[in-house]
Amino acid sequence: MDESGVKVSCGQPKYGHLRKGEPCVEVSRYAAGGVNFTINLLVGADVVKYCSIVEDPSNTNRFINLFVEAVENYTDDGQQILQPEDFVVLDNAPIHHNEAEVILSNWFETMSIEYIFLPTYSPDFNPCENCFGKMKEILKREHYRRLLHDNIAVAVYDAVGEITPTDIVGFHLSGTIVEPGNQLYSEPDRIFKVSISFDRCKITSVTCGCDNKDIFWCQHVVALSLYRIRKADSVQLRVPISETLLQMDREQLQKFAQYLISAHHTDVLPTAQKLADEILQSKSEINQLPGAPDPTAGASVDDDNCWHLDEEQVQEQVKAYLSQGGYYDSGKQLNSMFAKVREMLKVHDSNGARMLTLITEQFLADPRLLLWKQQGTTMTDKCRQLWDQLGALWMCVVLNPHSGKVEKQLWKEKLKKWSDIDVCPLEDADTRNTLSTPAIHNFNNPGASTSNRARTIFSRAIDACNLEWCNPHLQNILSDDYYHGHSNNGAMFDQHGQPLWTEHLPTACARVDALRSHGYPKEALRLAVAIVHNMRLQQLKSQSDRRSRVGNDDDNDDDDDMDDSVCRSIGQRLLQLGSSKEGWIGHPLDPIGCLFDTLTDISVTRDESQAGTTTTTVGDIASTSVTTTRPNYVHIKVPASHDPNETFLMLAFEAALIGLGQQRIMPLGLYAQEKACRAEEDLITKLQHIDLDANLVSVLRKQANLLLQGGRKSGLGVCVATDSVPMHTFSRYLFNALLPFDADLAYCIGLRAMRLPVLDSAGENGQNVTGRYPRWFVLVHVETEQCELAVCMLTAAKSDPRRLRKVLHSAQQNIHSSSHLFKLAQDVFKASTPVDGATHHSLLNAAFELGLHVMRMTLSTLNWRRREMVRWMVTCATEIGVSALVSIMQSWYQFFTPTEATSMVAMTVVSPSTALQLRLDYQQQEELASCARNLALQCAAKDPPNCALCALTLCEKDPIAFETAYHIVFDAANGIMNSTQLFTVARYMEHRGYPIRAYKLALLAMRNLSLAYNQDTHPTINDVHWACALSHSLGKSELSTMMPLVVKSVQCASVLADILRRCTLSAPGIGGLPDGRRRGNKILSYDKAPLRQLLDAAISAYINTAHSRLTHISPRHYGDFIDFLSKARETFLLAHDGHIQFAKLIDNLKTIYKGKKKLMHLVRERFG
Repeated sequence: MDESGVKVSCGQPKYGHLRKGEPCVEVSRYAAGGVNFTINLLVGADVVKYCSIVEDPSNTNRFINLFVEAVENYTDDGQQILQPEDFVVLDNAPIHHNEAEVILSNWFETMSIEYIFLPTYSPDFNPCENCFGKMKEILKREHYRRLLHDNIAVAVYDAVGEITPTDIVGFHLSGTIVEPGNQLYSEPDRIFKVSISFDRCKITSVTCGCDNKDIFWCQHVVALSLYRIRKADSVQLRVPISETLLQMDREQLQKFAQYLISAHHTDVLPTAQKLADEILQSKSEINQLPGAPDPTAGASVDDDNCWHLDEEQVQEQVKAYLSQGGYYDSGKQLNSMFAKVREMLKVHDSNGARMLTLITEQFLADPRLLLWKQQGTTMTDKCRQLWDQLGALWMCVVLNPHSGKVEKQLWKEKLKKWSDIDVCPLEDADTRNTLSTPAIHNFNNPGASTSNRARTIFSRAIDACNLEWCNPHLQNILSDDYYHGHSNNGAMFDQHGQPLWTEHLPTACARVDALRSHGYPKEALRLAVAIVHNMRLQQLKSQSDRRSRVGNDDDNDDDDDMDDSVCRSIGQRLLQLGSSKEGWIGHPLDPIGCLFDTLTDISVTRDESQAGTTTTTVGDIASTSVTTTRPNYVHIKVPASHDPNETFLMLAFEAALIGLGQQRIMPLGLYAQEKACRAEEDLITKLQHIDLDANLVSVLRKQANLLLQGGRKSGLGVCVATDSVPMHTFSRYLFNALLPFDADLAYCIGLRAMRLPVLDSAGENGQNVTGRYPRWFVLVHVETEQCELAVCMLTAAKSDPRRLRKVLHSAQQNIHSSSHLFKLAQDVFKASTPVDGATHHSLLNAAFELGLHVMRMTLSTLNWRRREMVRWMVTCATEIGVSALVSIMQSWYQFFTPTEATSMVAMTVVSPSTALQLRLDYQQQEELASCARNLALQCAAKDPPNCALCALTLCEKDPIAFETAYHIVFDAANGIMNSTQLFTVARYMEHRGYPIRAYKLALLAMRNLSLAYNQDTHPTINDVHWACALSHSLGKSELSTMMPLVVKSVQCASVLADILRRCTLSAPGIGGLPDGRRRGNKILSYDKAPLRQLLDAAISAYINTAHSRLTHISPRHYGDFIDFLSKARETFLLAHDGHIQFAKLIDNLKTIYKGKKKLMHLVRERFG
């Protein structure tokens, strides 16, 4: 049995008086008429038996009445609360002794109940203390806080009902877990012995026979714990082992010890022998201490009750995760460990800092750090993200509001020690960074100097060790929602008297994060409100003194037509006047994200009906898609705000808009730039989850106007710095959000954000931004976002020609990449031609105009997507109609090369599919065909080698145009056209029924041809055969004209021999003669012209080729050479003295190459 008091008050403990070395006594101001209540508990072995509440402090009469009431009442299962042979155990309070002791002892004796007192100062023996601790935890919940003021008795009784057996009974639990074996494989059951120690509802140590090697409890520990909770009646309760030993005599103690050693002789015997030796020594250390430890008796009341943390397992687990490198699951596991650290800090568990220390030591022991340093490379992005989270967590640890100076100094020394390690990662991942990173501003010592050495990942936490929470203004902000002051103190209050916190924003937000992490959500919320109020005030001040700070350079800065170079110069000066070049979005401490989360946490309500699949992010690492509930936000008013409509959600929304609209320099290095882009997208995604109402729209309009008016911190002002981060992604959100409420303001935002100053300056100076220092590694991403903004605006303006023209002009002026401009044109084209809707002609014309602009940009440059662009351009023009097709063909030289114009544009326009798609009549088809013919003739005259064939094809239905095209080709054949091009045109002419013209072109082609002796697989050989066949079919005279050209141009023996045989298969001219004359024509003779000349050339070519091949022949080619001589002999024998010439060739070979004995042996075997 024990008592505890409850006092209902409206005051807050603010001050305390104490002597050195004594605990502080809190003094508070309570409301008049505050009432004290006393709670009386009767606690059994594992359940609260009886509870009563009385007003005012307890006394002897009330104490005796408690037992009178208990005897008259029953438990829920119908048993008496006090039964015979029970023991009533009490502490040594005065009301428990004296008169009450005499009365109750006599009364209990009649009921066979024993009245026992605890040893002096032994609250750890009293399970009621655990119950009262649990009750305090329960009554601090929000629901019970309200209930306490309404009906204290109901609140207390409900809290008692939530107390479980595990909250009462400690301190040691042991059991045997049987894990069933697999019956299919005849595996036996596995038995594990589990031991658990717990103290004040926290498990402090565990052991299990499975030798689990994980930082989490094994399934056997969980099973035993659940069994103890769910089947408390089945668990045998025992007194501590020390009490059992006290009841044994010497013989029983000896028997107990010997049986214990015998049962576990391998494990216990060495320890038992050592202890026996020490006990037998009278002056040993063990004999100097009274009593002996008892693990079953629980911890002392002064001991730290913290969760069990196996340091060795934590280290092994972190080391294992790090050894897995960049695998996704390892990063996920480490992120879960970071989340566990935050959870520990939130419940004030000292293991949080211990666990973070172990993780940090393993991170610094990662062998990859040394490897990266030796190789001069940066760490992977995933690893860098983990290090950033580690640094942020240490900020939370050292900013614990209740940490003393001694503790902070210890953390500072440890962090400095880690920071001095050679492989410790730097704060800036880019080693080329020459800019000094702004250190955390010390509010209490603004003039503190920082070290010039390279800042590491722990530098911010080291600086944070100097921060204090004792500032009176800060304390008032944290402790009172209604704290106000005089508006004339501008550094501490605004014009309405609301408190401001003017500390460096990332540092101030780090305080907010630390308060949230350490379980002070209300204090964090109050500080966040003060920070946002200061951000709002600073934004207004920046706007008001913009002109006076810069001078007269920006007198016309509201004019969008100001000279670009002047704007950039003014923007650079404006940025230099800002407090810091450090961007809030993508900052390692994520100040804006911290503010937003803090202010929206209180505004979130969960609607279980809106569960859906979304992608969540832990730290900077995206996790897999899981089923989550989208947050629903409600407005909760800010206490004591001058604006009665101001809510926490409005402040979160405003803080996010100010942070996203901040003018900031693009960070250096790939990782920093990608992190800034991801942070911006993540914050905008959170904003998109908020449904806009009238209050939020008013905030949105106000911020949009302020950003457009442009102070030194605005990224949407008229004048911005060249290297400032573009606002495309943010402006797309603003545009979509404002469009339903204020279209004019939405388009002003969108048009202002379309610019990309860094590329404008690069174009003026003739420099490429991707090749100069510093480099914009995310330039492609930036241009993609710029393109997405343009698509969004063009699609929205499809019904407003004036706005559509304005947006189109802005896109053409500001998008410098032809690929992205082409992507924009494609997206607009898709939007204008929906599959299941009508075509939007104004939007389609905009896509067409964008496409023409792309054609002009890429006409004189190399672009691997050029063919795709041309085809899409024709598709877009076809979708518009005949007028667009005629337009691009008449002005083809502005958009296309001659080859593109003829092969892709004109050929597609006159194709039957185009006529069918547009449902053209005859007159329209003729109009397009006429334009195509004119285009073809112009292209053929400009580029005959590449356009000749297409020009002839396009003009074949018009005799005059066809003749003109032929003469253009023929005139160019003597100069710039090569043999392959001429053969192609000649084949086409023969196919169209013009053999004479084909023959003339073939003669011109043969003059430009040259085939060496070893080019027997050259692709032009087929053209040579075709030309000879054409000449043969036309007649003997045409063949006679062709043969000298063949002999002159072709030195390949096999080709000449093949032509020779083909010419004797039929009589010349037979293909073009009528049937009556075919019988009188004779086959040509080898001994007469024109074949005699060809035969001599073939024999000469074989002789030269034989000598050439023997010059560099290897033994593995001997067989091929013998086959070659066999074919040569067939050609030699066609001449009347061919056998003599061939024999002479063989003799010459034997004489000249007699050193090649094996080859000559083969020659003699085959040819004698």
